Amino acid sequence: MSGYERDQRFIVGHFQPAALIDLALSRGIDSHRLLRGCEVFYEDISQGRAKFSQEQFLTLIDNARRLLDADDSAFLFGQRLLPGHYGEASQTLLHARDLYQALENLCEFHSLLSPLLTPRLLLEEHYLHLYWQDGCGAGNQGQFLGEACLSAVLAMSRRLTGEHLPWRIQCAWSEPRHIEQYWVYLGEEVRFDAQLTLLSLPREYLHRPLPDVATTPGLVARQACLEQLAALEGGASFLDRLYDHLHSHIHEPINLDRVAAAFGMSPTTLKRKLHKHGTHFQQQLDLVRRHVALYLYQMKGYTNEEVCNYLRFSDTTNFRRSFKRWTGLTPSGLARWFG
Repeated sequence: MSGYERDQRFIVGHFQPAALIDLALSRGIDSHRLLRGCEVFYEDISQGRAKFSQEQFLTLIDNARRLLDADDSAFLFGQRLLPGHYGEASQTLLHARDLYQALENLCEFHSLLSPLLTPRLLLEEHYLHLYWQDGCGAGNQGQFLGEACLSAVLAMSRRLTGEHLPWRIQCAWSEPRHIEQYWVYLGEEVRFDAQLTLLSLPREYLHRPLPDVATTPGLVARQACLEQLAALEGGASFLDRLYDHLHSHIHEPINLDRVAAAFGMSPTTLKRKLHKHGTHFQQQLDLVRRHVALYLYQMKGYTNEEVCNYLRFSDTTNFRRSFKRWTGLTPSGLARWFG
């Protein structure tokens, strides 16, 4: 399976889109203006009949940002997202035994819980790290979605644990003019111009039992979600599938033709699909190489030569030049992206 694409309607209208619609309606925004260009009617959403594609959801976000014209919109939207009211998917979060299982469920069922940006977990000796990958071709909505996802996970962790946890936050964009909104909704432990949009939490907080857990309903909800994923291209987008494939084969010789063959399509078709998602093959390959290089440097302690060899560059000079293009830094100038 090559995954669902950005024009496939699978996002339930009264789930995540409704969270943004309700926010806009609460501020006096007209529903017709809000849904302009979405090819969805509010009456269908309110009656539970509408589904959005990723493309339509991005149009809704663009409309909402413009009409709301407020610096706190993404954070308020994010606070409404998780655990959410998404049937069985939300139940897997509410009935997780601990925060780590809730975050695992968020990642496993991301197509139901986070259908535009794909959350991914990394564990190292002292910290858990949660970062997001663009699963839809978000374009200029990336920062808004990043702000919303950060706000969503922090709000969820507070609800599940009943306390403010010492999350450390990094954003893959420059410090915005509305920095005070970050302090209000995310706290003051925020760094900008990072290599990834990243949340980090000491591991000691991950396995504390959560209150009011109902194990059996959680197991039933999980099984229902697995069935939903099986009906939805396995629960991953085309960009998710491509990212995973490149990541799995990044230490092997890799090119457009090989990847197209692995996906059972021609190179022309693969290029067309990438173009539809606002990207191209080299951009996706460089994204994965950057993530893997950061991981190898920072979590495995690899040397320049070892990273260069793992990524199958012919020489370290060429690798350093590429690394500078991916990150804007030389390997020696790389700050600890999760530190």
